[in-house]
Amino acid sequence: MGIQEEAALIDKVCEIYHKISGLETLKPCRDVDTLFTQLVLTCIPPSPIDVTKLPKRVQEIRSKLIRLCGQAEGLLESHFSTLLGSSFDNPLDHLDVFPYFSNYLKLGHLEFSILAQHTAQVPPSRVAFVGSGPLPLTSIVLATNHLTATAFHNYDIDPSANSMASRLVSTDPDLSKRLFFHTTDIKDVTGELKKYEVVFLAALVGMDKEEKVEVIAHLAKHMAPGAILMLRSAHGARAFLYPVVEPCDLMGFEVLSVFHPSDEVINSVVVARKFSAMAPVQSFDHHHQGQGVISNGSAHAAAGPLLLPCKCCEQKIQAFSSPLNKIDELAIEKHF
Repeated sequence: MGIQEEAALIDKVCEIYHKISGLETLKPCRDVDTLFTQLVLTCIPPSPIDVTKLPKRVQEIRSKLIRLCGQAEGLLESHFSTLLGSSFDNPLDHLDVFPYFSNYLKLGHLEFSILAQHTAQVPPSRVAFVGSGPLPLTSIVLATNHLTATAFHNYDIDPSANSMASRLVSTDPDLSKRLFFHTTDIKDVTGELKKYEVVFLAALVGMDKEEKVEVIAHLAKHMAPGAILMLRSAHGARAFLYPVVEPCDLMGFEVLSVFHPSDEVINSVVVARKFSAMAPVQSFDHHHQGQGVISNGSAHAAAGPLLLPCKCCEQKIQAFSSPLNKIDELAIEKHF
């Protein structure tokens, strides 16, 4: 990308930001749909832009834009969670009314494949999902299709989100016994975190670098040694939509793999393991679902991250692409 192309991209993103920030509401409607569609289509093409080197004014706009995206995404999920809960006796039989349910089916398959590669015990008996929201589709899909005996403990700071999510699963005889909802700030959870073999961290938990690193540091302190952390990041222009997590931000973890999709999927996926002095470092399958995997075979028991190529060490992370990566976690075309 040349200087002119990068400048045009930044101008377009800033233009859309000013239009979004001028909306009266971010609740699902035609105007909201149109602007966020434009934003996503602007940011989704693979781009080498480094958002950390943007001018301060653009950095501030990016920070505000990420928060607006988070608000809109939460309102979209609330809309469909309420619709499902009020319209059907068995809401989980009708999840396909959510326009992007098929994306979550693909995401669940992908993340289950990753877990099967990197966890010693498959399926794990207890999993935590931090930032589950009012429509906890990742937990529902994994619990229904892949981890059919696993207990999912969903954490969200918003009591109304947990109330809506709990109502969705309450009529299902199986999931109502395996999906649990906790209303709390994850930074207030300590000893309980040691009970989970796997912790998922939603993309919008920690809306900027400082908040995200603070949450990761808390997880590093309190997760069980050897437990898996799966979190979502962003790369290139997609970093206007979601916070960026570099492998070198994961102090206390061994980074196992980083996936930077080059197709329609917005989020990158980072998989890491809590350091354990007794746990050997496993090698990785470089043919996992046709995707490349960054790996490092050396063992470390120190508190810092196992260094893989990242901006912190001024090396390039490889981009990955797979048919499974057709996952768009921010709605490109919302239908109401």
